[in-house]
Amino acid sequence: MAHTTMRIGATTQTMLRELSRIERVPMKAVVERAVEQYRRRRFLLAVNAGYAARTADAASRAADEAEMTAWDETLLDGLPRDERWTETTRTVRKRKPR
Repeated sequence: MAHTTMRIGATTQTMLRELSRIERVPMKAVVERAVEQYRRRRFLLAVNAGYAARTADAASRAADEAEMTAWDETLLDGLPRDERWTETTRTVRKRKPR
């Protein structure tokens, strides 16, 4: 595993040491968690920005709505209407009355 040394300010080091003590994990773990959370936040911000840009464009929004309408019509394609699914994903069919 590669290791890198970097300089951080005294305030950041104090906060890092305190978080490490509170969570009872090495400072390395605190930094790794923080970087992962930052990466995820940036990803979600980018996704949200892309979605906002797409919905701001009327033509793109209309194309998306048309696609969703098409998919809505396929929900039960080929499946019997009386078929039900349990939490164990086994199908259970209602018995026909005799």
